[in-house]
Amino acid sequence: HGHVGSPIHIEVFRPNSSFSEDLAAYRLMLKRIEEKGALCRRFLAQDRCDLAVITFVEAHTAAHRLWDYRPEGIRHTDATSEGSKLSTAIRGVYEAIDRELGLLLKQLPDESNIFIISLFGMKDLYPTTGLIEAFCRQLEYQVPAHGSLNSLNPLTLLRRAFGPDVRARMSRFLPRRLQMRLETDRFRTETNWAKTKAFSIPALNTSFVRVNLRGREPQGIIEPGPEYERLLSQIEADLRQLVDVRSGKAAVERVIRTAEVFRCGPPSVLPDLSVEWKSTPYFMDRVRHPKVELVQARPQYNRSSYHTFSGFVAAAGPSIRAGGDLGEVSPLDFAPAFLSLMGEPFPQRFAERFMNRFMHHPSLNSRATTMAE
Repeated sequence: HGHVGSPIHIEVFRPNSSFSEDLAAYRLMLKRIEEKGALCRRFLAQDRCDLAVITFVEAHTAAHRLWDYRPEGIRHTDATSEGSKLSTAIRGVYEAIDRELGLLLKQLPDESNIFIISLFGMKDLYPTTGLIEAFCRQLEYQVPAHGSLNSLNPLTLLRRAFGPDVRARMSRFLPRRLQMRLETDRFRTETNWAKTKAFSIPALNTSFVRVNLRGREPQGIIEPGPEYERLLSQIEADLRQLVDVRSGKAAVERVIRTAEVFRCGPPSVLPDLSVEWKSTPYFMDRVRHPKVELVQARPQYNRSSYHTFSGFVAAAGPSIRAGGDLGEVSPLDFAPAFLSLMGEPFPQRFAERFMNRFMHHPSLNSRATTMAE
């Protein structure tokens, strides 16, 4: 019953894909789910496992690739005009996964403990790379390099000759590796690091800001301590003043300060601030601040969907308490729980509250099976 031939590869996002291409990708997803389910059932029938982890990544692939065909999506008219084969395709993928999970559950012995985990959901959100860069540069956190024409390299001169929209359109015709090289060169050479207080780190949806901190960055100018804290507060205040021009509402959902979340000092590797933008069913190209208006060009990788920051977990089995909704659970609780179910030592301080709420004292003979979407 297995697949013969080269591996089935489905692109999560394919710009300008046709309806027929997306329909073919959908059918491949259904085929891959069915074959994976059969393979897992065969594997589990051959041996007794202490822990089996089965992942159906097709839920993630379908949610991105077929997002725009939903009734609320921008390509829903394409789906309905072609016989509605894709208007419910995401649901179809989940139904196919559910069928395979049901067949797997029938095969597992009664002493198995089952966990179904989905780490995140999906929402409307387009790239915001240009917005955070414009924010840092136009509000003068990130200061541009102003060398003489003779001191600038040819790439910098070429960029200055064309606006962001033209550069974005031109980059679509370049190989991905060359695009990355050009972006790296631009990031390095087009900033006056001796005067820059903070800068944006290129990213797709969640935006990242890093302080040019003395002792951490090669040319850091901001002192650790009160000056660092004041600058973060100022950046956060400016971010909260951003308004989406199209909706008239706040453009930023929340700002996360890394040092507060991890209860540490300035992070050595991570950004100092993470910026979550409001979910919108359109490309947010213009954002207004009391001092400036920020504009971003439409990028080549203009995907319309992004992950939410919450998912769900469901569990059942002889070691699981029947208790309904547990409320919020951290992904960090799972590993100690699985170790406990297999009779292995685990650091109780990390997951004791979680485990006491949903687990009986596990038998050393219990088995754990994890199915992830």
